[in-house]
Order: sequence, then structure tokens, then C-alpha cells
Amino acid sequence: MRAGDGDVVGVFVIESPLVRAAGPTRRAYLKESVMALDQSLGGRLVVREGDPARVLVDLARAVGSYDVFVTGDATPWSRARDRRVDTALTDAGRRLHVVDSPYVVAPGTLTTAAASRYRVFGAYERAWRPWAEVVSPGPTSIPDWRRVVSDEPVWPTGAYAGRPWYFGDLPDDPPPARAPAGEAHALARLTSFGALVDEYATRRDQVGVDATSRLSAALHFGELHPRQVLAVTQGVSLGRAALWRQLAWRDFYADVLWHEPASRWHALQPAMESLRVDRDDRAAERFAIWARGRTGYPLVDAAMRQLLTEGWMHNRARMVAASFLVKHLHLDWRWGARWFLWRLVDADVASNQHGWQWCAGVGTDAAPFFRIFNPVRQSQRVDPDGVYARRYVRELRDASVADCAQPEGGTVHYARAMVDLARERVEALARYDEVRRGSAGRS
Repeated sequence: MRAGDGDVVGVFVIESPLVRAAGPTRRAYLKESVMALDQSLGGRLVVREGDPARVLVDLARAVGSYDVFVTGDATPWSRARDRRVDTALTDAGRRLHVVDSPYVVAPGTLTTAAASRYRVFGAYERAWRPWAEVVSPGPTSIPDWRRVVSDEPVWPTGAYAGRPWYFGDLPDDPPPARAPAGEAHALARLTSFGALVDEYATRRDQVGVDATSRLSAALHFGELHPRQVLAVTQGVSLGRAALWRQLAWRDFYADVLWHEPASRWHALQPAMESLRVDRDDRAAERFAIWARGRTGYPLVDAAMRQLLTEGWMHNRARMVAASFLVKHLHLDWRWGARWFLWRLVDADVASNQHGWQWCAGVGTDAAPFFRIFNPVRQSQRVDPDGVYARRYVRELRDASVADCAQPEGGTVHYARAMVDLARERVEALARYDEVRRGSAGRS
């Protein structure tokens, strides 16, 4: 907010209900990120806990501010919060200014010729790209910040809220090897990745090599803006085009959520809500085996163990793990989405939920349910040397390449394959056929 004398007062409000429901990984990263921001501002960041509508009104009065500035956001929670803050500040004779968004193109901006939202990514990307190609100015210099006497912030403690029953005794501890938070680390990562971006298109699906940007957490927490990424990756190459396409996906999913807030927990394809899934105690046991990385399929297990140890997972591994849960274990995509929100450091509601819907065949893709990732063939394709499997499935550290892809039939048997892939693929398609026949019967 801008104080009466023209100085800027930086404020971060801890919303306890939101923080407690975030899960252990994001909660730890958020605290570290806010503390890093405070340090970069010379200890001048005001950190308060409570309802933002009350906190910001009280602080604005205390420092003589009539203007409060925030970055726009797209989630239903944040939009409702910002409306409450706007009303409270207006009633107090103040004004809320919503500035830009954490996206290249703010959600809700791009529409079709019929003034409706884009339902297909390809069309959205074509409309998005001219906006991305406009080079924006870099971040402005830090203004004069007013030092405000503030008590040491007290972060919420105690039990996490909203832990689903099917998590059972799965771990709540933050991952031991999580990437460091803060703008300085994000900028360093962006710089190093910028030198390698031309190789991104050919190497980004190789799960065993460090070929992705790993900037998703920094983008989610606002340590970087995506236009900073665009600025560093200007130019013409297949790698740069592939990276920009990923940023377009991020904007697209935020735009979908903006127009369809119910899609956080409901399928974008209404007919797919009737897809038969397993939800009993045995299903919860299978979920726990998957979450702990004990399925017997090395690529899936490496992915899930990477999630537990780092709070992050390679994007290709996310797709394979998600497909396995939904189409080989026949569990509800929302179970997996909640687990990822719980454990991922970069768990963005829009990207996470709609990414899961894409893998589950209930979301934005036109006919995606037939896309069933085979974890053995995927392992041979994206981890051909077994590097990823050996790194995270320690039982395989001395195994042959063949053992790192195939769950059984080799010399290392770290876990029995929990399902037969071919049989469960048939079952998944049979369940999908039930939905199709039901839809046809209602038409």
C-alpha cells in the first residue's frame, strides 16, 4: 500500500484457513519465500495474520494509506477474498487497485468470436501467442519502503485442515530435499535454464536428466513473473517454442478455472461424472500403495517417491502416475489431485486440477479417455537408461536397464506388480463404454 507520505508499505497477510489447508510442502515453502522477501527488503515487509479485509483496513488507517495495490488472481477463493477486501476498503474510504495478474495474459481476457471461453487449447494458444510476443518492460526498481513496527509474525501451527480419510497414515512431514525458496534462487535457476532452453524440446520428456526449467514453484508463489521467463527465452528455436507452449498451458488452465470455477472438483465433461470408480476401503489401500511408490512399476514408483522426497515431480512422470491411478487402479481423479495438492511445492489449483482432468479423460481434451499410458513402455521411452528409476527406487540402484522398466521377469523384485496392465486397460475402457452408452441412452 502507498502511505500518506508517498512511501510504500509492503504487506503479506497470512490467511490461516488457507495456509492450514495447503499441506506440508507448500506451507513450508511459503514461509521460507515470505521470509526471503522480507530479507530482500531489509526487514521492511509487514507480515500479519488474520482476515485480509480487517488487516488491510486497520493497517491502511495506521499508515495513512488511501490506496492498496494487489496482484489479481484467478482462483475462486482469491476472487471472493478480493471482493470482500474491496468492499471493506471502500467502506473505510480507501481504494483497492488490482494490478495485472500472475499470468502472461490475465484469465478472462481472451474470448472467441462468439464471446465465449476457449474450450480447446490449440485455439487458445493461437490467440495467446501475439500477447506473449509483445516484450514487456522488466521489473521496476524497488521504491522507497517505509519501515513499520510489527510484531514477529506467528505462522499457523497444529493439525492440517481438510486431510481426506483415504490418506490414512501417509506422511505429513515436509519433503527432506525440497528446492530452496526465494526470488534470488528463482532468478539463478532462470538464468541457468536460459542457457539450455534450445535443448528443451528434445530433452524435456527425459525424466532422468535436468532439462526442465523447474520454475513452476517460483511462478506459483510470485517469485517470478512469466513475462520474465519470456524475456529470457526470446528467439526462434524448437526449444523456446516448446517452453512458451507450456506457459500457454498454464494460462489456459487458469482461464478455464476463471470461467468454470466448479471445475476445481467437478469434471468439465458432465457425462464423465458418472464414470464408475472404486471408493471403498480396498480402494484406499491401493491408493496408499500408489502414493508410497510401491506399485511394482518402476516409473510410477520413482515418480511417487520423488514427490515424497522433493515435493516435486517431472511433468511426464506426473502424467504417467496420474493415468495409472485413474485407468489402471480405477480410482477417482480427485483423490490423486488432492494428494498432489498436499505434497507438491508447485501445486497450483488451476494447473493441478485440470492437468488431472486431462489425464483422467474428463477435462478439456476432446476424446482423451483412450489415452492410457503404459508405464513400462513409457519407462523405455523417457528413462531409457534407467537413471530416474535407480535414483528414486533405491532397491533398483544396482539393477539392469531392463529391470528398471519391467516390474517382473528380471533379477530384481522390489515390489510385486499390483495390477496386470492389459487386464486393467480393458476394464477401464469397459467403464468408459458404460458412460458412452448411458449418454447415448439419454440423448
